[in-house]
Amino acid sequence: MPYEVLARKWRPQVFQDVIGQEHITQTLINAIKTGRLTHAYLFGGPRGVGKTSVARILAKAINCEEGEPGIPCNKCQSCTEITEGSSVDVQEIDGASNRRIEEIRELRENIKYMPSSSKYRIYIIDEVHMLTKEAFNALLKTLEEPPAHAKFIFATTESHKVPVTILSRCQRFDFKRIPPIQIVEHLENIAKKESIEIGRPSLALIARQADGSMRDAESLLDQVISFTGTKVEGDHVVEILGVIDRQVIFDATRAIIEGAARDCLEIFDRIYNYGYDIKEFYRALMDQFRNLLVSLIAPQDYLLDMSESDKEEIKRQADIVGSEKLQIILNFLIKREEELKFSSHPRLVMETTMIKLCNLGDYLSFDQLLKKIDSIEQRLTFAPVVNETQDGGHLSEPPARWDRESSEKTEMEEGGSAKREQTWEGFLKFLSSKNKAMGNVLKDWKVKRLDKDVLEIVRSMQSFSSTYFNDREEYDRLINYCRSFFGRDIQVKIVANNRTPAPQMESPEHQDLPPPVQDIMDMFRGEVKEASNAKKAGGNNLNRPVKKEEVEQ
Repeated sequence: MPYEVLARKWRPQVFQDVIGQEHITQTLINAIKTGRLTHAYLFGGPRGVGKTSVARILAKAINCEEGEPGIPCNKCQSCTEITEGSSVDVQEIDGASNRRIEEIRELRENIKYMPSSSKYRIYIIDEVHMLTKEAFNALLKTLEEPPAHAKFIFATTESHKVPVTILSRCQRFDFKRIPPIQIVEHLENIAKKESIEIGRPSLALIARQADGSMRDAESLLDQVISFTGTKVEGDHVVEILGVIDRQVIFDATRAIIEGAARDCLEIFDRIYNYGYDIKEFYRALMDQFRNLLVSLIAPQDYLLDMSESDKEEIKRQADIVGSEKLQIILNFLIKREEELKFSSHPRLVMETTMIKLCNLGDYLSFDQLLKKIDSIEQRLTFAPVVNETQDGGHLSEPPARWDRESSEKTEMEEGGSAKREQTWEGFLKFLSSKNKAMGNVLKDWKVKRLDKDVLEIVRSMQSFSSTYFNDREEYDRLINYCRSFFGRDIQVKIVANNRTPAPQMESPEHQDLPPPVQDIMDMFRGEVKEASNAKKAGGNNLNRPVKKEEVEQ
């Protein structure tokens, strides 16, 4: 007896055997049970997910007279002939090789004849999108008003190429890619019944290579068994499928995380000399960093196809690098992918990319930077006092914190119903207690008009503070502060300053600062304590990202 490949031997014969398409099989079973069968179906989706298999099962289910509704018996003459592909009443047509109008005209002539031994004449047209425009047009009338004994089932991997006039006459079902965990479970079941010894990590590797296609997964398993026999080793799977060893990917990500550029070059040289595809390695590297990020968010949902040791290593690396840097790395890889795709020297692009990733450093996001500055400000504001004695300095108890709310409440109680003075100076004092940065900005602004309904202020001459309220959020915050202080709705108008700023004498240590930096220094009353090495060298690093160690100093 000739050998039957696994993909054919384990092809589903009833709806319950179809993996990963429950939303379709259950609908078809219910339609058969209630007698709500339509005359045309369109099955669309990726390759190898069960479109043609479901079409055959549907043909058997509606023609089988011995089985239960929706469950073919697979024993009667009709079921047996459909399974073997020899049924006269169920015809499978390849749309790629029978795409001309002549074949469709022949189909139209034959469809008017009654079925020979079954209840329906069923036409299964695979890759229906390959039909010519003329063939589709010839099929329209028959598809819209077919004989009562005829059913059409179309299957295609490219539903968007099917004309809308055909789609509107069919009941459409979209097949999904099969999740890796379901492919692994199905392959485990096959291996058990075929007496094949293979580990779950190897099956997970096959499922990952199948990319959601059960037929591809079964074919790959068949290929592996042909090489190794009934006992499959993990190394054999990696070698046969030509995939990059997972340990190499782990080594590459570790080297990037640790900033070991030399290790990266050695790892890539090993991959290149072994003959792996560079673009495939790039995709594997992106998938690995994606797994690192996912492990910090929802590892239990998206890392099911990995071994426990791989999950632990991914979690360890992810904890070291952090989510912020992982997002930076992924964004960088995504942007550089197109360069690698069209480059005439992909090795050079890959090596420079890995070296660049090694030198990213440990960066803070903008939100983290603000939180860090706020933390430092809190420590400086409420720092303990050093009492110097003859025996040396020692730390005293930290001073009591000033409770502004209780203090204001006490002043209001002592003053009875007295109201605070609603002047510009009073507002600045109030604002400084609420938002010190905004208060420092407005100290350099001038009041042009202040009455019951309008506050008109003139911009500062400093380039930084003059554009502070161009941000709509800051402007709205200013209006809210005005409403809180003046106790009424007040319109805030900002007027341009047309005066030319008077020249100012700068201290020698400030003369080489860029204007924006000088403005910020003036606004926050800052001074230069010590020049950095970059400043002494005359470098300008204003636009570079801020590193974590620079903030912590």
